[in-house]
Amino acid sequence: MKIALSQMNPIVGDFAGNRKKIKDDYATAVSMGADLVVFPELAITGYPPQDLLYWDSFIAENLDTLNTISADTTVPMILGFVRKKNSNIYNSAALCSHGEIAAFYDKILLPMYDVFDEARYFTAGTNPGIFEIEINGITSKIGIQICEDLWDEEYTCKVSDELKNAGAEMIINISASPYREGKPAMRRDLIFKKVNETELPFVYCNMVGAQDELIFDGSSLAMNAVGEIIAGGKAFSEDLILVDTDNSDPIQMQSMQREEEMYSALVLGVKDYFSKTNHSEAVIGLSGGIDSSLVACIAADALGAENVHGVAMPSKFSSGHSKEDAEALAHNLGIDFRSLPINTLVDSYEDSLKPVFEGQEPNVAEENIQARARGNILMALSNKFGWLCLSTGNKTELALGYCTLYGDMSGGLSVISDLSKSDVYAVSNWINSNGEHIPERSISKTPSAELAPGQEDPFDYEIVSPLVDAIVEDRRSPTSLITDGADANLVHNLAKRIRMNEYKRRQAATGLRVTRKAFGMGRRIPIVNHFKGD
Repeated sequence: MKIALSQMNPIVGDFAGNRKKIKDDYATAVSMGADLVVFPELAITGYPPQDLLYWDSFIAENLDTLNTISADTTVPMILGFVRKKNSNIYNSAALCSHGEIAAFYDKILLPMYDVFDEARYFTAGTNPGIFEIEINGITSKIGIQICEDLWDEEYTCKVSDELKNAGAEMIINISASPYREGKPAMRRDLIFKKVNETELPFVYCNMVGAQDELIFDGSSLAMNAVGEIIAGGKAFSEDLILVDTDNSDPIQMQSMQREEEMYSALVLGVKDYFSKTNHSEAVIGLSGGIDSSLVACIAADALGAENVHGVAMPSKFSSGHSKEDAEALAHNLGIDFRSLPINTLVDSYEDSLKPVFEGQEPNVAEENIQARARGNILMALSNKFGWLCLSTGNKTELALGYCTLYGDMSGGLSVISDLSKSDVYAVSNWINSNGEHIPERSISKTPSAELAPGQEDPFDYEIVSPLVDAIVEDRRSPTSLITDGADANLVHNLAKRIRMNEYKRRQAATGLRVTRKAFGMGRRIPIVNHFKGD
């Protein structure tokens, strides 16, 4: 059997666009000799549709699209859609063949953790999915899964085993499985485990692209009954893969090192956020530091250097090397560079506030005036020219509140908000492993916001960054970290900062998720919160 896997990049709610992608890939697959064409989970609607599922017209247009697609089928096709029966809706797979919908399957396991809330919308299916597909006069029994059905380790229902017991000769899983670091390898290991348990060949078709904060990496694959990979899709790119289940030699799927994988995910996240929101050009505040330098690299690769505008906004506290490094970065990347000093603006603010601030010692209020002046400039450029502003704060800074509301947090997309400071350094060093793109001094110098004379960031990031990750991503308590040898005062201070700055993160721009636990839809912590978590 020849099976084509369409690793497509849909847009939520773009029924006409998604229909065209499906029909184009289907036609190409048929011309390649495919006996069966497979598309991802919710290929018709895009994933996740979230509260759009409460709109009757959304469900209806999804069903109309499925009917239109199925009417033109010759060879069988499997694709994801939303099925409605009475008042219930289901995350479903349809088998379309010879101009009609021949069968459907309703997803059984509905995830309700991290970024997933499928039980909020969908009713769980109850029966294992077996599609009987006739090819060249031979009928095959194909077991159908949808995404989470594969990840049944923590569920009482073992979907793969049920398919085996129901007589499946092969398992096909259609997915919209979001990326996080290490996820492609984790999926391969899990599929290998299922093949070993069931002794059935396994075909996995995953979505690719980005939707808001979620990034889908594709990485579709086919594995034979002895656990050998016989076909693989590209990572972070649309692909159409033809699998010959009868005549395929084992292949070695290419794997990326951790930093390359995370960088590729962020590039795709930026690229899709811009294209799917009808933006083409970005503006970034360049400080000469490592964070804004990394964001500029990602933006240049995602959008093309000609579409990225870097703006240095030096103040009286800006060092000479910061100005030089910002300009050097822009030169290295080939992006537009401008320098707009903020001294006059800051002086004007301070003069206006002098009567109110009289008798008060200078503190963070004066420092934040500088950050907000920069934010105002970037947003003015954004409004005037239609450039989407990219904010440059990293995960460690956002966790600890070391950022300024309406200042450096201004922007339409927070590119590296899910990269810890440690990962910012690691990814930046990976970028420079093939030649200096980020000025070496931007990486090696002591981090500083440069909002006061001689200012340096108040954290030793080599120590603090892993501790913040442990608290946020692993939900480690201060007590457990102290027991493991961490400094008690430091850990309690970090935990307090993380708790107190939830209000800032709620107002931050959408960030791109690349770790186990990002600030965003998968982490819901009350702003008013006195729980210390000791």
